[in-house]
Amino acid sequence: MRILSVRAQPGRVLFWRSTEDMAVNPRQLAILFAVALLASTLAGCGTINEKLSAGMGDYIPQWAGGLPPDAPPRPGTAKYDAFVAERERQRLMPAAEREKEQKAMQPDQSGLDPVH
Repeated sequence: MRILSVRAQPGRVLFWRSTEDMAVNPRQLAILFAVALLASTLAGCGTINEKLSAGMGDYIPQWAGGLPPDAPPRPGTAKYDAFVAERERQRLMPAAEREKEQKAMQPDQSGLDPVH
């Protein structure tokens, strides 16, 4: 037995520590490997390509956390340019005309039967 160090603990007598006490346990090694694997996997999730993650959101259904149907189009597309132009047109329009236009675009609910 080869002695490595002498340690003192409060309220206890000095004890000797040997190389046999520091043997690597296979279970501890497996736990260390699993934690290192999980940490590297989590770190890899944070470095996913920006364009890949932005594009994948378009293909995920709304019920699974994807974009809602009334979400504006992505910047850089032709639809986005038309969306910005329409929004700017509405911004420059007087409020009275804007309200009339919004009422005209809403579906007519007068066809519903009254509740008695």
